[in-house]
Amino acid sequence: MSERPGSDPLSLDNQLCFAVYAASRALTGLYRELLADLGLTYPQYLVMLVLWERGTLPVKELGAALRLDSGTLSPLLRRLEAGGLVRRTRDTGDERVVHIALTGQGATLRERAVDIPGRVLCSTGIPEDRIGELRALLDRITESAGAAAHELRAAQGTRPQRERP
Repeated sequence: MSERPGSDPLSLDNQLCFAVYAASRALTGLYRELLADLGLTYPQYLVMLVLWERGTLPVKELGAALRLDSGTLSPLLRRLEAGGLVRRTRDTGDERVVHIALTGQGATLRERAVDIPGRVLCSTGIPEDRIGELRALLDRITESAGAAAHELRAAQGTRPQRERP
């Protein structure tokens, strides 16, 4: 007797993680094409989004906003600085704190990027009135899965693995 399609819990088509992974790769590929004219990678674009929205930030706050550790964020910031889009300065009161600020060139780049979210949204084929619902579901998955992983690590006495963009 053969199993019904979809009844095998280890079938690739039954894996929520694979559906999210495949969607993420497809969206990242789309962003790669859209960002090529700006000279940005997708992770660099995320850094710029936060800086365009919030202005100058300490590296620690920037990392928290992006859910990236300093080992992942530092090379991104070095490349953005080398490209003339951001500058890093040490806090005068606490030299351990590094602030990230947009340069004039980095601030101006925002004007060229402003249509990217709309182009991505249009490319998804998802009605605009459903995007909020999808975001809420993805945020819930992120929060719940993150909490579950934290609980498992705590129970096993292990350290968290480094997050990658």
